[in-house]
Amino acid sequence: MEDNIKEYKRKKNYKPIIKRNIVAWLIMLPSLLLFLFFVWLPIGKNIALSFFNNYKFTEFVGFDNYKEIFRDYSFLAALKNTFAYILWSIIIGYFVPIIIGFLLSECVHAKGVFRILIYLPCMISGMAVSFLYLNIYGDETYSILNVIIRLFGGEPHAFKGNPNIIIPLIVIAMTWRGAGGTALIYLSNFQTIDTSLYEASRIDGVKPIKRFLHITLPIMKSTFMTLLILQIISVFQVFYEPLVIGEWGGPSDASMSLMLLSYKFAMKDLEYARGAAVSVILSLIIITFTVIYFIVNNIVNKKEGE
Repeated sequence: MEDNIKEYKRKKNYKPIIKRNIVAWLIMLPSLLLFLFFVWLPIGKNIALSFFNNYKFTEFVGFDNYKEIFRDYSFLAALKNTFAYILWSIIIGYFVPIIIGFLLSECVHAKGVFRILIYLPCMISGMAVSFLYLNIYGDETYSILNVIIRLFGGEPHAFKGNPNIIIPLIVIAMTWRGAGGTALIYLSNFQTIDTSLYEASRIDGVKPIKRFLHITLPIMKSTFMTLLILQIISVFQVFYEPLVIGEWGGPSDASMSLMLLSYKFAMKDLEYARGAAVSVILSLIIITFTVIYFIVNNIVNKKEGE
C-alpha cells in the first residue's frame, strides 16, 4: 500500500518537474545558442582547419601541419620563450602581489586609498599598457628610461632590442598591470586569518616578516598554490606585450609567445592552417595545467577538511 502511494506521488510530481525544466531550458536557450555560435563552433572549425591545407577545407593533410610546426624554428623558440615567461613571472610577478597584499593587511591608515591606487592599473587595457611600456623601453634616445639615463650623464641603451632582457622587461609590464587585482585577493584571504594570532605575536614583539613566515604562510599555503597554477595558465596566453613591446615577438623571436605565433601565422603570414595547429597545441597545454589545478585544489581541500 505504501509503495503504491509513493508511486502515485512520484507520478503526480513528475509533470511539474518537466514543466519547470522546460521553462528553465527555454530561458537558457538564447544564451546557449549564442555560446554555441560564438565559442564552440569556432573552436570546432579551428580544430578541423588544423588538419587541412587551407581555410577552404579543400585538401585534408592529416597531421602534416603539426609535423611542420615542430620542425619550425619559430615554434620551438615560442615554446621555449613561453616557459621562460613562466619562469620570470614566478621570479618577478608571483611574489609582488603577496608582498603588496601583506603590506596592505599590515596597513592601519588610508587602506582604502591604497587599494584604489593598487587596482588602477588593472582597469587599463592590455594594449594601452603595452604602448606605455613601449615608450618606457624604446630604443630611441627619447624613451623614458633613456631620458633618465641621459639626465645622469649615461649613454642610452637598446632595452627592448636586447634579446637577453626582453622577456623580463615584458614580465615587469605584465606584473605592473595585474599585480593589484591579485594583491586584493591575497588581502581578502589575509583578513580571514584570526586577528588574535597577529595581536598575540605583536605583543610578543614578533616582527612582520616572522609573522608572515610562521602565521600567514602555513594558513594560506593552499591559496598560494592555487594562484601559482592560475598564474602559469594566464602566462601561457601572453599576447599584447610581445606584439607591441617586442614588435611581433622580436628581436629575432626572442619574445615570441605561442599565442602571438598563432596570430602571426594566421594574420600576417596568411598560413591559417598552421596558426590553427599552434592554437590547438596551446589549448592542450592550457587544458593540462587546468586539470593539474583542479587535482591540486581537490587534494588541498581534502587535507584542509581533514
